[in-house]
Amino acid sequence: MTCNMINGKQQIVCVVGGGLAGSEAAWQLAERGVQVQLYEMRPGRMTPAHHSGHLAELVCSNSLKSLALPSAAATLKHELAAMGSFVLKQALESRVVAGMALALERSRFAAAITQKIEAHPLIEVVRKELISLASLLDNPKVDQVIVASGPLTSDALAEEIAQLIGSNYLAFFDAAAPIVEAESLNRQKLVRQSRFDKGEGEYLNAMLNKEQYVSLIDSLVNAKRVIVRDFEKRELFSACQPVEEVARSGVDALRYGALKPLGLTYPGSEQRPYAAIQLRAENNEGTAWNLVGFQTNLTFGAQEQVLRQIPGFEQAIFVRYGVMHRNTFINAPATLGSGFELPAQPKLRFAGQITGTEGYTEAIASGLYAALNTYAVLRGFVAPGLPKHSTFGALVSYATNKDTKHYQPLHVNYGLMEPLEQRIKSKRERYSAYSARALDAIKAFVQGNQRLNFLPSYGLPTVVQDRQEY
Repeated sequence: MTCNMINGKQQIVCVVGGGLAGSEAAWQLAERGVQVQLYEMRPGRMTPAHHSGHLAELVCSNSLKSLALPSAAATLKHELAAMGSFVLKQALESRVVAGMALALERSRFAAAITQKIEAHPLIEVVRKELISLASLLDNPKVDQVIVASGPLTSDALAEEIAQLIGSNYLAFFDAAAPIVEAESLNRQKLVRQSRFDKGEGEYLNAMLNKEQYVSLIDSLVNAKRVIVRDFEKRELFSACQPVEEVARSGVDALRYGALKPLGLTYPGSEQRPYAAIQLRAENNEGTAWNLVGFQTNLTFGAQEQVLRQIPGFEQAIFVRYGVMHRNTFINAPATLGSGFELPAQPKLRFAGQITGTEGYTEAIASGLYAALNTYAVLRGFVAPGLPKHSTFGALVSYATNKDTKHYQPLHVNYGLMEPLEQRIKSKRERYSAYSARALDAIKAFVQGNQRLNFLPSYGLPTVVQDRQEY
C-alpha cells in the first residue's frame, strides 16, 4: 500500500466518530494510502443507545432495508457496491434471513468492522471523547477533519459544533424498538410468514383482531412514558416516531403504518388480520427477535405490561427494551457546501446522520462521499459532483441544495429524483426506469473518474420485488 505523501509528509485525516459513516470514511481513506486517526469515545463514554464499544454498532433496527430492485433503498446499495463500499460489504457478510431486507446479526457485523479497522496499518483508533475540534483544526499536522459523530453527538462536541455553524443547528428525538428472547415467546400463537408468502416465512407475526388491536392502542396511549411531555412535531422525526406517539394521532394510524396487515393471512385461509405485529430475527440462530417498527419511549415497566398483551408475548423476556434518545443533525443546506464541508473552516467537513442523511445505508453513503471529497482535496483537485440521476446524487443534492426550506432528515427515495424524460404511469415501471437510469449513471461516474481511485466493486444478491409491494 502506498502512503499519500506531499512534500515528503504523510497526510493525516482525523475522523471523529466510529459509526457507520466514520468507519466507511476511515477505511476508504486508509485504502487510498492516507493516515487516519479515528476517534471513538466508547466504551469509556457510552451513549444512551449503545451497548458496546464496537465500531459501527447498530442502535435501532438491525435492518438496512430492502435489497430488492427497483426500490430506491436497493438501488442505493447497488450504487455503493459499484463504488466499493467497505461497510456495505461487511453487512452482506453478516446478513441474517429477513425476506427482501438486508438484516444483520448486529454483534457479528460490528465485531467484524472493528477487527478490520483496528488491524489496518494506516488507521489508529483513538478511544477517547473528543471535546474540542479546535485541537484538530489548529494542529498543523492534521490535514483534514471529518466529523461523523452521529445523532448521539456528546453534549460538549455538540455545543462546539453549534458555535461553529451558528443558529441553524438542530436537534430532535429518535427511538429504538424492543428485542425479545425467542424461547420466551408462545410460538403457537404466532404465525411464521412473510408478506405475500415470499421467502420461507422469515418473520414471526402476532395477528390481532379488532378487539385486541383497540385494546393495545388504548394501553399504548395511556402507558407511562420516560419523557412525559408530548413531543412537538418539529422535534420528532416521523419515520422513527414511538408507537405510542403514532397511536395518539388516531386509532387507525398504526393499523395503516407499522402494524399494517398487508400481505399477511391467517394460516389455512385467505383472511387478513385486522392488524399485525411483525418480528424480525436478530441473528441466524433466531434466538432473539425485534419488533419491527415498534420503537418506543415507554418506561421499561410499561413496556412489559403493554407488550405482554400481544398474543404470544404473555411470558416475553426482553433482551433489550426500547429506548428514546436525542438525535442531532445540522441544517446542511443552510450551512454546508456541496461536499459537506463547512465553508468557514476549509479543513472541516461532516458525514453521516449528523448531516441529515437519515438511515443506515444513507449514513454509509455519506461516509463514502466525505472520504471521496477529502481524498480529492488531499490530491489537489476538486471532487466531481455525483451524477444527478443516481439515488446517491439525489440524496446529496437534497442535503446541500440552498433552496431547500424547512430541512428535515430523509431516507433515500425516488421523490428526490429528477423526473424521467417520459412520464410512466405504472409505479413499478417508473421505479424500474429510475433504478436503471441511476445504476447506469453511477457506473459511468466510476469509470470516468479513475483518479478518485475507487475500491473494487462487487455484486449484491438478486432479490426480486413483487408488484404488490407497490
